[in-house]
Amino acid sequence: MPTPLVECIPNFSEGRRPAVIDSIRSAIAAVPGVLVLDLHSDADHNRSVITFAGPPGPVAEAAFAAIARAAELIDLDHHSGEHPRIGATDVVPFVPLADVSMDECIRLARDLGRRVGEELGIPVYLYEAAASQPERRNLETHRRGQYEGLRQSIAEDPDRQPDFGPRRLGKAGATVIGARVPLIAFNVYLDTSEVRMAKEVARAVRASSGGMPFVKALGLEVEGLAQVSMNLTDYTQTPLAAVVERVRQEAARRGAGIRKSELVGLIPQAALTGAAAHYLQLEGFRAEQILEVRLQAARQAASDEGLLERLSQATPSPGGGSAAAFAGAMAAALVGMVARLTVGKKKYAEVEPRMIAIADEADRLRVSLQSAVEDDARAFDKVMEATRLPKETEAQSALRRERIEQATHHAAEVPLRTAEVAAHILELAAEVARLGNVNALSDSASAALLAVACFQAASLNVRVNAQAVADREAARRWEDALTPAKARAAAAEASLHQALDSRGKLSLGTISRPERSEP
Repeated sequence: MPTPLVECIPNFSEGRRPAVIDSIRSAIAAVPGVLVLDLHSDADHNRSVITFAGPPGPVAEAAFAAIARAAELIDLDHHSGEHPRIGATDVVPFVPLADVSMDECIRLARDLGRRVGEELGIPVYLYEAAASQPERRNLETHRRGQYEGLRQSIAEDPDRQPDFGPRRLGKAGATVIGARVPLIAFNVYLDTSEVRMAKEVARAVRASSGGMPFVKALGLEVEGLAQVSMNLTDYTQTPLAAVVERVRQEAARRGAGIRKSELVGLIPQAALTGAAAHYLQLEGFRAEQILEVRLQAARQAASDEGLLERLSQATPSPGGGSAAAFAGAMAAALVGMVARLTVGKKKYAEVEPRMIAIADEADRLRVSLQSAVEDDARAFDKVMEATRLPKETEAQSALRRERIEQATHHAAEVPLRTAEVAAHILELAAEVARLGNVNALSDSASAALLAVACFQAASLNVRVNAQAVADREAARRWEDALTPAKARAAAAEASLHQALDSRGKLSLGTISRPERSEP
């Protein structure tokens, strides 16, 4: 069974003392099972970002160790830097990477927040998906007034009451902990020292000032240059290349250009692939043209042929859940195809950035569902292993029931994730049907039908497992989780029908929405 992986990217208010940074990094690396992937320090920002990953438990333990070490070594009463901050460990996001849901990352964030508040006496605020209130989702809300302002208001302002920990600040300040999707931290240096110019450009590009969606930006002075410091919170919606071009345009309007750019931490491969295709003007570029991607696809093709053979055998796994995930993977592949058939066509120039983003997102979802094919089979194998445990004594029988319950929980969670991904693929299929290359309209419809099949089959597997567990609260959560996914799928299917009716006069009513015949 694949190892669940969580990424954690804590930001520390120290970028000038290498010994302190190394001590914090060592505290993280000392936790078994955790891999330190990257360390980025900036003296002007006086800030360091450490990226590490591993199974959920070890990652949470490493995050706690890092927060504790930073609290010992960093005194915010003697700290200054260009970057806003409220804590020695300023922010700690958890990001699901593989075989981990966003809900699991939310639990990690909240459990860590409670522990930091209780054991270290540090005030903790929850943000993004883990936020306790909608108005607390944005990180900027918590950084308002920075450390100095929070020190004055935390005890008196009810809006600044922490989610965990005391209503007072020590030298380590407060920490913001949360769960979110992958984020790109990206800085652009202008060829001027006028920080005013960077502030104006940042205001023009960031979403909160009416600029580009999913972009946060600040204007700073770093290394004697004006810097536009940005976070791209959803690169699939607002591609990296589009952001850089907007910065370039806004800087040119003010008589400046771009000197250089820098990446803080790590970046998803799809974001760089999309940017490369944009700047090289690669007409009809496909990710499969990358050598390493093609090699992986060839290996996967051999595996897929084996899957069909295994599905036909007289064995309980792989079964319907694996087949559902495979159908969803094919749907995602078709969505990517339609998006790429749209890119590079003059007729569709206006939607090209969105098509590039959809193609990248479809690739990510396809890979996720390809993994789910085997995950589902392994999950059911675990259920079968548990049913074969001895039950001669009461103790053996109790252990057997416990193992079956645990295995069935996991067997329900895999198709639940598949169903949620299927709903998203159906949304993308409807979008490419509405905006993409009209010559590929039937391919968009085929993708949608496969996504519907994936969603329905995966949902059925969730309900079957929900009926089998003793934990009725867990069963209710699974079925409740299907409700919003079902609503999204239904809305996307309705959008698809509208697109087919308006663009191609195609009707799928007799397939996806059968009508009763008159007697």
